[in-house]
Amino acid sequence: MAIEKKVLVRVSGVVLLVCLFLGAWAFWWEPKSLRVSTDVLSIPKWPQSCHNLTVAVLSDLHVGSPFNGLENLEKIVSTTMQLKPDLILLPGDFVIQGVLGGRFVPPEDAAKVLSALSAPLGVFAVLGNHDWWLDGDRVTRALEENDIPVLEDRAVHISKSGCEFYLVGVGDFWEAPHDIDKALSAVPPFSASILFTHNPDIFPKVPESVTLTIAGHTHGGQVYFPGIGRPVVPSQYGESYAIGHVIEGNKQLFVSSGVGTSILPVRFLVPPEITLISLHSTRMLNRE
Repeated sequence: MAIEKKVLVRVSGVVLLVCLFLGAWAFWWEPKSLRVSTDVLSIPKWPQSCHNLTVAVLSDLHVGSPFNGLENLEKIVSTTMQLKPDLILLPGDFVIQGVLGGRFVPPEDAAKVLSALSAPLGVFAVLGNHDWWLDGDRVTRALEENDIPVLEDRAVHISKSGCEFYLVGVGDFWEAPHDIDKALSAVPPFSASILFTHNPDIFPKVPESVTLTIAGHTHGGQVYFPGIGRPVVPSQYGESYAIGHVIEGNKQLFVSSGVGTSILPVRFLVPPEITLISLHSTRMLNRE
């Protein structure tokens, strides 16, 4: 009996240490980390003249969530600039509401830090559900006063050094009109286009004419258990659009897991990330 008791105590101690380690990982080490995730997408409809174009995606910044204040935002901006992307996209959720341990940071303060971002093809934003829950007009004003255009259901023509395409911003699936037809109305038929929006649940309604859709919102579920999956994904499609590159028929989607946290300040095997996407034309690759 004494031996069994000793074994039980040792096993309990090991279990406790493992729990403490995993708790520290999920609630401290990983949420305060930052990585650059580099993804290469080979896209059949992407123009050869834009082969190897790089897009930095800074999604779900949630400035004010734990370990994610203005100082960390400055680090994110600095790291992004070191990557020298051709285009920078900010797919919404700049602010927080109610995340445990968080502290509200005014969008004006965050936008001022983001104003240091620059790229040859520009820096553009759309709003997320948290931005609308605060005040969509206020967040839009903060960004645009710092020279970051907000593309809510509208498109702009991008052209530089022979590379041409349309950048299409679509409003949030939950809180904004998200009028895809209106957003695409200025895009000529057969033109290359990147559509970016906050919530990937809009993807089934995106027409095949769109070359690539980019979104955020899901945070990759914030928690991933190998062999089990992602217990919570804020999507009506479950894990289908939780993270990464998704191909459905002739349509392509990329979902960034983003930077901040929402509701609970936890990340486990879904680290905060700056997403750098390199767009390759399959026609160009076939020629090589």
